[in-house]
Amino acid sequence: VCMYISPLTAPVKATVVPTCLSVRVSTTHTRPLLCLYVGTWYELVIEVGRAMDSIMERPMVDGNGGTIGRSKSDQLPPAPASASTAQSLSRTASAETVLSTADVASLSRKSSFGKRSASGGSGAGGNSHGRSHIRKSRSAQLKLDMEDLVSSGAALSRASSASLGFSFTFTGFTPPPQDMMSSAELAPFSDDDVDLEAADTTRRKSLMAEPTLPIYLKFAEVKYRVAVKGTPREILSGISGSASPGEVLAMMGPSGSGKTTLLSMLGGRATAADGCISYNDEPFGKSLKRRIGFVTQDDVLFTHLTVKETLTYAALLRLPRTMTREQKKERAMDIIYELGLERCQDTMIGGSFVRGVSGGERKRVCIGNEIIINPSLLFLDEPTSGLDSTTALRIVQLLHDIAETGKTVITTIHQPSSRLFHKFDKLILLGRGSLLYFGKTAEAMPYFSSIGCNPLIAMNPAEFLLDLANGNTNDVSVPSELDDKVHMENQNLQDTNSKINLRPSAQDVHEYLVDAYEHRVAYKEKKKLLAPLPISDDMKATITSSKREWGTNWCQQYSILFCRGLKERRHDYLSWMRITQVIATSIILGLLWWHSDPTTPKGLQDQAGLLFFIAVFWGFFPVFTAIFTFPQERAMLNKERAADMYKLSAYFLARTTSDLPLDLFLPVIFMVIVYFMAGLKASAMRFFLSMLTVFLSIIAAQGLGLAIGATLLDIKKATTLASVTVMTFMLAGGFFVKRVPPFISWLRYLSFNYHTYRLLLKVQYDPVPDILMTSVPLDNGVTEVGALVAMIIGYRVLAYLSLREVCIYICATRR
Repeated sequence: VCMYISPLTAPVKATVVPTCLSVRVSTTHTRPLLCLYVGTWYELVIEVGRAMDSIMERPMVDGNGGTIGRSKSDQLPPAPASASTAQSLSRTASAETVLSTADVASLSRKSSFGKRSASGGSGAGGNSHGRSHIRKSRSAQLKLDMEDLVSSGAALSRASSASLGFSFTFTGFTPPPQDMMSSAELAPFSDDDVDLEAADTTRRKSLMAEPTLPIYLKFAEVKYRVAVKGTPREILSGISGSASPGEVLAMMGPSGSGKTTLLSMLGGRATAADGCISYNDEPFGKSLKRRIGFVTQDDVLFTHLTVKETLTYAALLRLPRTMTREQKKERAMDIIYELGLERCQDTMIGGSFVRGVSGGERKRVCIGNEIIINPSLLFLDEPTSGLDSTTALRIVQLLHDIAETGKTVITTIHQPSSRLFHKFDKLILLGRGSLLYFGKTAEAMPYFSSIGCNPLIAMNPAEFLLDLANGNTNDVSVPSELDDKVHMENQNLQDTNSKINLRPSAQDVHEYLVDAYEHRVAYKEKKKLLAPLPISDDMKATITSSKREWGTNWCQQYSILFCRGLKERRHDYLSWMRITQVIATSIILGLLWWHSDPTTPKGLQDQAGLLFFIAVFWGFFPVFTAIFTFPQERAMLNKERAADMYKLSAYFLARTTSDLPLDLFLPVIFMVIVYFMAGLKASAMRFFLSMLTVFLSIIAAQGLGLAIGATLLDIKKATTLASVTVMTFMLAGGFFVKRVPPFISWLRYLSFNYHTYRLLLKVQYDPVPDILMTSVPLDNGVTEVGALVAMIIGYRVLAYLSLREVCIYICATRR
């Protein structure tokens, strides 16, 4: 039972809450806030919040109205001499029973909320003036035992009246009314539903606490090089460290120090040039991919999917085959409640041009995508970048909670606040690709102090370490060795009559920190890394398995990816702007070719021009729509393929076929309007054959766009190449040029516009008039249909092979 007494004016006016505790409260001051909580085990917790600034600015009075002390401001008027009217806050039953002291002592036990209360109880008890937010886990709480409350009720009343400006009197227990809800039926109190710590986790079990395979990560002398203009450049040089289950390891350093590169190598996303990386003393294996969660720095999510849809599809693809479809969906909902995303579960993710969830919610969705498989290793690349301090603290607290369940969490962080810095268990400090410190976070400042580096001003420890990693010593005291080195290097520049304040260079500071770590810490840490782990052979065998484990079979992968692609693209194809564009174009064409007469030569030429425009129009848009498919989804494809979510063939086929229903919807509207307004042959057979011809042209043009996009994977280059190709095919389509030179006449057979135009003429005019036969030779149409079908298949095969080569190249740069 929780009672709030927050009066705006004296005396106190409070609503009686049904309870088994009878309390009287009185006050003479404004704005006190008292919270009384009676737990299941009859423990009274009195929480005092909302700092008593107005109270402490007034003289304090005792119960008889006499002054017992004054505030630091002597200009305040005296307090009222009379005590405020006490109001009874209890509903007493007809047969009121007051428990004795012995009965209360026997009922007094430790509350189930003791763990949360203990964290802030001591501080609140010693300082009743501090501001506190009334929360279950953060409130400043003063715990009073029932026995002490009963035995010293009068003294407690006098003390509260003197110090806080209000008093309460314990009068005993009364049975609650039978028609009221029991304490177990009352909803738990939370004043911040968005807070992760106040999320409704009582409805579902904690997924993060599920058992998982503990993995000990060790890496020694890891190096990485890249070729810059033919010259090898070392990005990382001899990095060593370790991370154990239950720990959060933070990698910190300035931009360009190699944090993301090291994280990618530890997560199996890149291959180390030299060094050893082991997981439970075993090398990286393919089966380990399904035990690793990797959250990239950029939030790689589908813009038009909701939070619920995103996590549901991830669960369907990643969770093992032993789980049913319903269990996987239930798992996704569990993650939503676990991360406090239930309020935005039906909101689109959003992006640069689409409004969606907030940055913190988007980052939690990314984390949910990875922890949904209950990973043993969780890697995160700067998860707090771009977030405010409060949201960043919630994200780091979430990582800490994940690690406490036996998982190994490794994250990079750029510039953490002081609160974030102290939440990490271990720290790696990098500078220019070298290791400057590895060890416990709490021991980082003592270590740098031991080598003569201390902050000259009060500053955030993270800022101090980043200044050292950058070689900035403006607010840092440096050891005498560096000062002597600077003095010797600048002897010729110094004037004995002038005072020159020379600081060591960034290179000197870097070399000193690297040498200090090598001589003081590195040897001990490397010795620990060489020691074998006390783990069983079964745990090692699980890591070393080279067999890939797919969560679903090929057909299920295709079905899930098809539905996901359909939902993601429906907003683009069915947007009001695109529908308006097609309807407006078709109406304009219908008005321009209104009831054209094919019986005259001019009318026949006009209708031939209309048919050619239809062939060009529905060959142009599919190409430029399809070329964006793979370049835009390249990051998503790399991320999901790295996690072995599906096979490339299932993704390619699902992605190319999920657009077809939407691609064929708008042409139907277009043809219905244009066909009958322009006066084309009013025959059901001819109309459906014309529609089929347009469909073949669309699918062929879409295949060309997919092939160009998959080959280049660059939007600018793909757009340029597609423009040249489409223009060439249009000119060779058989309408503008009647006589093509023989040496280039083969080009028209590669043009889908040419074959589509010939088929439309064949469908409309059978037999074909002589005036058209002389300019466009026609046969029975089998050749044109065969050519379009060959293009549909050929372009897609080319697109798949190009995409496969890209994926093979990416995998070759990994393990």
